[in-house]
Amino acid sequence: MAPSAQMGIWDSVLELTKGAQDRGCDPLIWAIQLSSSLNSSGVSLPSTELAHLMISHICWGNNFPITWKFLEKALTMKIAPPMLVLALLATRWSSWKEDNLTEDKALDRLAWLIRTRVELRFHLKSDYHMIMKSIDDVLHLSQIFGLQACEPGVLVVEFVFSIVWQLLDASLGDEGLLELTAEKKSIWATRSQDMEIDAHDSFDKRRTEHHERLHQFNTVMTIELIGQFLQNKVTSRILYLACRNMPSHWEGFIHRLRLLGANSSALRNSKTITPDALLQLTSDTLKVLSRECKTSSQLEFHAVMASGSLISSAGQCHGASRSALWLPLDLFLEDSMDGSQVAETSAIEILTGMVKALKAVNGTTWHDTFLGLWIAALRLVQRDQMLSIRDLKPWYGPFNEGPHLERDPIEGPLPRLDTRLCMLLSITTLAIADVIEEEESVLVDETEHSSTNQWKEKQVLGKHRKDLVSSLQILGDYESLLTPPQSLISVANQAAAKAMLLISGITVGSGYFECISMNDMPMNCSGNMRHLIVEACIARNLLDTSAYFWPGYVNGCINQIPHSVPGQVPSWSSLMKGAPLTPSITNALASAPASCLAELEKIFEITISGSDDEKISAATILCGASLIRGWNIQEHTVHFITRLLSPPVPADYSGSDSHLICLAPLLNTLLVGISSVDCVQIFSLHGLVPQLASALMPICEVFGSCVPNISWTLTTGEEISAHAVFSNAFTLLLKLWRFNHPPLEHVVGEVPPVGSQLTPEFLLLVRNSQLASSGNTPKDRNKSRRLPTVASPSSIQPVFVDSFPKLKFWYRQHQACIASTLSGLVHGTPVHQIVDGLLNMMFRKINKGRSQSLTPGSSGSSTSSGPGSEDASLRPKLPAWDILEAVPFVVDAALTACAHGRLSPRELATGLKDLADFLPASLATIIIYFSAEVTRGVWKPAFMNGTDWPSPAANLSTVEEQIKKILAATGVNVPSLAAGGSSPATLPLPLAAFVSLTITYKLDRASERFLNLAGPALETLAAGCPWPCMPIVASLWTQKAKRWSDFLIFSASRTVFHQNSDAVVQLLKSCFTATLGLNATPISSNGGVGALLGHGYGSHFYGGMSPVAPGLLYLRVYRSVRDIMFMTEEIVSLLMLSVREIVGSGLLRERLEKMKKTKYVMRYGQVSLAAAMTRVKLAASLGASLVWFSGGLGLVQSLIKETLPSWFISVHESEQEEVSGGMVAMLGGYALAYFAVLCGTFAWGVDSTSSASKRRPKVLGTHLEFLASALDGKISLGCDWATWRAYVSGFVSLMVGCTPMWVLEVDVDVLKRLGKGLRQWNEEELALALLGIGGVDAMGAAAELIIDSE
Repeated sequence: MAPSAQMGIWDSVLELTKGAQDRGCDPLIWAIQLSSSLNSSGVSLPSTELAHLMISHICWGNNFPITWKFLEKALTMKIAPPMLVLALLATRWSSWKEDNLTEDKALDRLAWLIRTRVELRFHLKSDYHMIMKSIDDVLHLSQIFGLQACEPGVLVVEFVFSIVWQLLDASLGDEGLLELTAEKKSIWATRSQDMEIDAHDSFDKRRTEHHERLHQFNTVMTIELIGQFLQNKVTSRILYLACRNMPSHWEGFIHRLRLLGANSSALRNSKTITPDALLQLTSDTLKVLSRECKTSSQLEFHAVMASGSLISSAGQCHGASRSALWLPLDLFLEDSMDGSQVAETSAIEILTGMVKALKAVNGTTWHDTFLGLWIAALRLVQRDQMLSIRDLKPWYGPFNEGPHLERDPIEGPLPRLDTRLCMLLSITTLAIADVIEEEESVLVDETEHSSTNQWKEKQVLGKHRKDLVSSLQILGDYESLLTPPQSLISVANQAAAKAMLLISGITVGSGYFECISMNDMPMNCSGNMRHLIVEACIARNLLDTSAYFWPGYVNGCINQIPHSVPGQVPSWSSLMKGAPLTPSITNALASAPASCLAELEKIFEITISGSDDEKISAATILCGASLIRGWNIQEHTVHFITRLLSPPVPADYSGSDSHLICLAPLLNTLLVGISSVDCVQIFSLHGLVPQLASALMPICEVFGSCVPNISWTLTTGEEISAHAVFSNAFTLLLKLWRFNHPPLEHVVGEVPPVGSQLTPEFLLLVRNSQLASSGNTPKDRNKSRRLPTVASPSSIQPVFVDSFPKLKFWYRQHQACIASTLSGLVHGTPVHQIVDGLLNMMFRKINKGRSQSLTPGSSGSSTSSGPGSEDASLRPKLPAWDILEAVPFVVDAALTACAHGRLSPRELATGLKDLADFLPASLATIIIYFSAEVTRGVWKPAFMNGTDWPSPAANLSTVEEQIKKILAATGVNVPSLAAGGSSPATLPLPLAAFVSLTITYKLDRASERFLNLAGPALETLAAGCPWPCMPIVASLWTQKAKRWSDFLIFSASRTVFHQNSDAVVQLLKSCFTATLGLNATPISSNGGVGALLGHGYGSHFYGGMSPVAPGLLYLRVYRSVRDIMFMTEEIVSLLMLSVREIVGSGLLRERLEKMKKTKYVMRYGQVSLAAAMTRVKLAASLGASLVWFSGGLGLVQSLIKETLPSWFISVHESEQEEVSGGMVAMLGGYALAYFAVLCGTFAWGVDSTSSASKRRPKVLGTHLEFLASALDGKISLGCDWATWRAYVSGFVSLMVGCTPMWVLEVDVDVLKRLGKGLRQWNEEELALALLGIGGVDAMGAAAELIIDSE
């Protein structure tokens, strides 16, 4: 249409309106005439041009009541777009407020605005985009809010938000409160300069009493209008989108709203809304979508997944109590006690992530989360000490009934009570500290950016601290869990006495308890584990001494201080007063942990600047009780030791040799001090394995390159050489990675897999990454503040294996040895000469008179040195690296000679022991060679007949019987150990040689660190051989070390699962059955944590080994399962089988019948569903934990990307559906949803703080693309439709409610498709919740869904 024609149309409209206005025409007739005229002219309705024309007409001299009625009728008949009209009016609202209006016009306009808001409708028609574009042109929304998205839905959100904000600013301006804002004015422009409204109606600008009342009434009405916007279902949801996606603007809006609530007299005069109610409406707006996200088909899911009351009522069902919420924590804590495995990641970090995941997915408070964590950690300690635990509150789940008996811990090369106490008192406490500090760092940042800092001190302390306090107060009710082990009674009593003295007003020094016997304290001064937990929290500034005044924390007061204090007792207080480190003080401080960081720093200072003897004494102290039992300062101790093992080059050092040489005595003391299984595990739990490995590599490189012609004498009189320092560092380094496990590509037969192998390169990469990112996140900054500066790494430069050429060469040789048979030894070369010399040293007595050397490739003449050659001169004075290069050839020659009868088995074992005594580090290379040769399967078997080789016959049948007892609870059949006929037991020759070598070691402290290296390797080697190799090895070792029998027999029982994947499946099934209490047995009658993990294993009671709980057995088995990929499918199948058994169990049927007969007959279905769902949730939690522990991040991602989609596509038999009425299918879908989300939270976390979270968007996006494609009909499903619907709605609901950050990482198009599919299921609320948290890009779609649903 030509512009002139357009002008003519609007001129005629204006004439029509003026004429109707002059005649006082009926607005309806005017509207009909107007609509007919516009339609005949081809103008599409509603018309944006008409909106502009009408507002311009009203505001330029035609502000009459009838004109407003015309406009109202135009909106009613959809001739003009209401939103655009309101936008145009909004630009003049402030100016109108500034005018003195006559009463009728003011009320009329305000009433009209209210009616316009109430009757506001958004129509998604073809002209919708044009209308929103016009609104943006009028209000400049995109410019003001800074959002580039030009979608109409986004503009709707901005428009509604701007209207409410303008009303708010107008109210503030009416009462002179805008001056209190940071901007001192409204951010919304007015057009007072363009308007001449009401000039003829205005008075002489004098504020009469009447006008003042009118002004106040106007303000009250405006405020009430704001309240209506916040209350209305449509606009409140749209404002929720603004809150989610425009946080900075929303923060400014809320600040102004609070300003209004605190200072507005008009608000206090309102009869419909109060200041508190107005502020509460903003809080409700934040929850509006999540609160209403309960559609008809989801009521069951949300009721049982989120309702605490239903969970509590269902908690009486066979162990499926609320303690089940924390089952993954129990599993993780117990799994961390596996001494055969070290981790590159801190247990603190993993535990923190799991706690946050469980808190989010289970929807619990932090109070309950902390309490659940404390109880899980206490169960860990008591699992090592107690046969059973009684009198636990039902709220946290039953334990197996039985006597409350303490036993001696099992012996063997595995972590003991000290490591479990480290997990309780150090790791758990630090994980909670991370949670608390993360919250408070956010509060500090908010305070620093806030314009008002007067509340800064109060804001720094977060709510999580209060939750910690309340959880520890409630923890006192669980007395049986708090009983300390025998070795901790004195320490717990001291903690209680300390509190008792303080509340009694008696002040004593820090060294008082070092000098006084607890027998001198009152009888009621008995402590428990809670006293130790509180002290650990106080030491880390999580609590203060006000905890001593908690009701029931201590019993009574002390009237006077005991006086029987010895005069001079060596103690930490003596050291702090300047006492020298005499032998007596050194022994005392090594036996008692430091009580505070200052004492530890004093010792560290001595190791840096003291005399040589003082340095050794201080190092001995650091590696003593402060490391093992110094739970309040343990994180500092491990960092100090790591720092001491990597000393920087002194600024004035000018020697040609490494500066480490002169530190040999100090380094050796540290290396020996931290070599025990418990110490290595403590470093692992604190996440220092990468840093420790980085510190050990230079020591190995330097001392392994030294010719052992120098030695050092320690203060104890012991003489050490470079070989000794190297061997101690090298064996410790090898414990930090699974060096004895061959890579999968070189495995043959039934050899167990590596899993995640920690190689030297990988450990250095982790170390480099940790140091590079240190301080970049709030978590790292909190950790840095927590640790002293002197404990920081001496160098933050990246380190690579290429920096250690000798170590790199050995590592490459190690890999070559695994990959292929030995080759490359050339006669006459230096290596050949070393091999010859070592063989002469090992078999000097045998070589006398022999005409043929054992050296491979020799000329055949004897190389014996003749008489007198057995003295020390036979020991080659060579660097350790040169010796290690020759060791594989030496062992190969010796084993070959034994196989051909030139060496007897006893001579072979003795010679190998001499080699290991000469250079203890050579034991590692011996292990590697034997491990590689066993996998090749080329050696003939050795007959363990008691003549040539040791015989297991004396107790092999006993071992078989005990293995059967251990596995009794799993239903797994144990193959018979009896060899056919009269033939003796056999072992592969390399394994026979290795076990014979290990038997030659004494079980003393000097050999412990080497047996700790050989023990796991021997177990791995034997486990990879055909049955019954491991039981035979266990029988042989049990004859030597009877006190290790429980450990050895338990290790042998695990190999049953290495040989049979069906046995692994049966073990998994036993885990589900025991946890759910589905099959009543003595070990699982009640289900829950107690049935799954039991209380340890051993033969101290009841005449031999007792059945081991299936969960504990699985945690010690899964790392040796070769094909972990099949386990996801098995776990999913077992989960679905468990759902069917839960629904079909007699327990549920009995509950249904029972409820029918009660007065709650109308609710029995809901209660029974809650009971079933609680147990289903427990099964899903167990399944998720098993997947996560078995394969980590890789297996979880495989589950979500491959296993679950394949399961949904496949066809499954639907058993029991007729009986259950579809409950199995529905609960199965919810179980899979909970299972999948929990797996994801374990692997990726609920936020983006972990490095693994970077992989989440791709995997999660792939899975949601599958869901969306299935909803679109592009993928055909084979599963039950009810299962599919329950899974999709459950998965999306959990994402929305528990992991909203995940949704932000998903492609918007996928979210829109999911929303569309959910709407087709009448799940509009869920679709809206999903889009509502999908970020700015999804905000427009969410807004349109809100509009379209009305």
